[in-house]
Amino acid sequence: MNTTVFDERTLTELDHVRISRLLQRSARAPLEAAPLPGTPLREVLEQADLVSSQEVPADIVTMYSRVTVEDTRDGQQRTLTLCYPEDADAAAGFVSVLSPIGAALLGRRVGEVATPASPAGDAAPLRLVEILFQPEASGDFTL
Repeated sequence: MNTTVFDERTLTELDHVRISRLLQRSARAPLEAAPLPGTPLREVLEQADLVSSQEVPADIVTMYSRVTVEDTRDGQQRTLTLCYPEDADAAAGFVSVLSPIGAALLGRRVGEVATPASPAGDAAPLRLVEILFQPEASGDFTL
């Protein structure tokens, strides 16, 4: 199986602004765990190519995209929806953009491999198999 790993990410301008504000609010809330400077999500925001919601390709993971990912170690597939923390529900497959998996998927393209950050470095790489739903591709530019 071919696996492709890219460091480039594409984000919508709206997702970039909303996530940046979320991180700013989280940093001010002392009891919440906010990604610190230099963490993967901050790096994604700093290095991403930004496009308007109307111009984002349909094969890019944006906020509230529903995707199928495959664990590259055992081939197991699962469906996940990338969301904001208030909507996160791991049992239902809703993963927060602040989680290691969420940060790893944000801005990725179908076919790419995302490796969630892990203190032990043992997180399973996830291949993005398909995007089942992307708000922008469905004409929803403000979700």
